[in-house]
Amino acid sequence: MSRPASEAGQRSQATGWATAARELGLASGAPVNLGWHLADRICAAGRGGHPALLWEGHAGETRRYDFDDLRRRSNAIASFLAGLGVGPGDRVCLFLDRVPELYFAFVGILKLGAIVQPLFSAFGDESLQTRLEDAGTLALLTQRRHLGKVRRARERLPALRHVVVVDVGAGALQPGEVALDLERGPLPEAFEPHRAGPETPSILHYTSGTTGKPKGAQHVHGSLPAQYWTAKVALDLRPDDVYWCNADPGWVTGTSYGIIGPWSNGVTQVVLDAGFNAERWYETLEKQRVTVWYSAPTAIRLLMREGTELAYRHDLRALRHLASVGEPLNPEAVHWSRATFGRPFHDTYWQTETGCIVIANLPGARIKAGSMGRPFPGIDAAVLDPERFEPLPAGRVGQLGLRPGWPSMLRGYWGNRSAFDAKFRKGWYLTGDRASVDADGDFWFVGRDDDVINTGGHLVGPFEVESALLEHPAVAESAAVGKPDPVNMEVVKAFVVLKPGFEPSTDLELEVMNALRRRLSPLAMPQEVEFVPSLPKTRSGKIVRRVLRAREWGEPPGDLSSLMED
Repeated sequence: MSRPASEAGQRSQATGWATAARELGLASGAPVNLGWHLADRICAAGRGGHPALLWEGHAGETRRYDFDDLRRRSNAIASFLAGLGVGPGDRVCLFLDRVPELYFAFVGILKLGAIVQPLFSAFGDESLQTRLEDAGTLALLTQRRHLGKVRRARERLPALRHVVVVDVGAGALQPGEVALDLERGPLPEAFEPHRAGPETPSILHYTSGTTGKPKGAQHVHGSLPAQYWTAKVALDLRPDDVYWCNADPGWVTGTSYGIIGPWSNGVTQVVLDAGFNAERWYETLEKQRVTVWYSAPTAIRLLMREGTELAYRHDLRALRHLASVGEPLNPEAVHWSRATFGRPFHDTYWQTETGCIVIANLPGARIKAGSMGRPFPGIDAAVLDPERFEPLPAGRVGQLGLRPGWPSMLRGYWGNRSAFDAKFRKGWYLTGDRASVDADGDFWFVGRDDDVINTGGHLVGPFEVESALLEHPAVAESAAVGKPDPVNMEVVKAFVVLKPGFEPSTDLELEVMNALRRRLSPLAMPQEVEFVPSLPKTRSGKIVRRVLRAREWGEPPGDLSSLMED
């Protein structure tokens, strides 16, 4: 049964984060500057020559940087911004592809005490303008290829005083634009970091919802123990690992575990500034001898579409631990991973708002395929009655809640106190996700509150339907939503993307439906299957069911700015 933290459980929580703080050398109430801890602390420990970043560009060019390089280049960016008048608390946007300057700037901005605002470089000027306006952003770092979008957005952004262009030979610049060349400029050995406290704002991550403007989730420098410790324990990072996180830093995974987690542990990380390509991904894993790989279910499903033979043509024996994030990991993906890599992907669950992994299948634990796993030590989770917000017994579906108090929990939404307050009820942080917990304490994802299908008074989770669909050999991707029904209020409709070599047909639809009848209850059975060329996804690869549902109900789909473009 899921229940609130006991006194012993609270002691266990404190012990876990205290261990992390001790290993990081953090004294209670003492300054903690995230940027300094990601670079200078590692160098001070004698690992300045250890590789920090193994970078490869889309055209195949490569660069290697050690922690001393990271320290000096982040100092240079902090000094440069300070020279422009940027100071503690100012918002500085990173509107960059996954170039090395993005990673150095992230660390340098934190050293300065300014607030990092990472955004996907694929955003259009409207999406960019909305987020910069909301945050009152003072400065922005970008590349020549994105200057057009920045200039169009800047016309409506009086607060945006500085645009820093990081390309060598940036060409003709307009007033308020300035070039920064790390390869030719001075690289200071030292920069006095801002004396940030645990509650000093650090990162502002924008998250999109079904309605209204995107919300800026505000994080703090004191998040470090949670990101350091979860990277070490849940991702099994060790000092000599070569780690690859596929996430763009415009997504919270790309900062918490694409920058903070590995570098606070002194670990080498790989960055590939290129889109998905199965052959190139396998080449990267092989060439860089990646030992720990953190990816997403969407990417795993795309690899599954290519089959196992492509993977077998590469030497992937260096891989020691595989983990997944972004959406629930379908059971079929776990089975495929075991067959293909000789080890399973371990699902992890968390959100932009949590800042760190809160539920996971930990290394060495027995994995129940399709389960999110158990709460990370230091996290108290429960399945709550959605009306009374009290823990439900095992097996019941309800709202997934977390006890506040872990170090990396968001401290608010920028300029939106009411939205922040609405996330808490009766001492619980409400995730907005439906789940159940079994008798062993393993948690099972059911769906977002908005995604759960109410058919004849019975709740059907889309994940259950989608996982059953993925077991059919013709199905590459799937999404299940509710569609209007005069009798049952709504019924299940499935959208299916087929694997190469399969064509939509009435016979194939019948075959898929017959296969589902052997797996699903009558209530969960789709009443319709529609074959589609692709599914709507966020830029982090998460399927956005609300777009499909809105189409069926004739409703507005909400904020679409974070969606991938077709």
